[in-house]
Amino acid sequence: MKSKDHILSLSPDEMQSKLVELQAEMENLQLQQATHQITNPLRIRIVRRDIARVHTLLNEYQIGIRIANVEKK
Repeated sequence: MKSKDHILSLSPDEMQSKLVELQAEMENLQLQQATHQITNPLRIRIVRRDIARVHTLLNEYQIGIRIANVEKK
């Protein structure tokens, strides 16, 4: 993800789908690392932190600390 602001702009449903996408990417990166084929080891740290950010925001929505941004059209 480009920035924290991008994560904050997502709805909880979009965050769930982004979380699944990030977890799949993390599995792929871990497989590449185990087989010594990874080109950018720093990417593992970035993806891991993005997963933690999404988990944190989803938890905040769940317990009511944060209210979902709903765009009105």
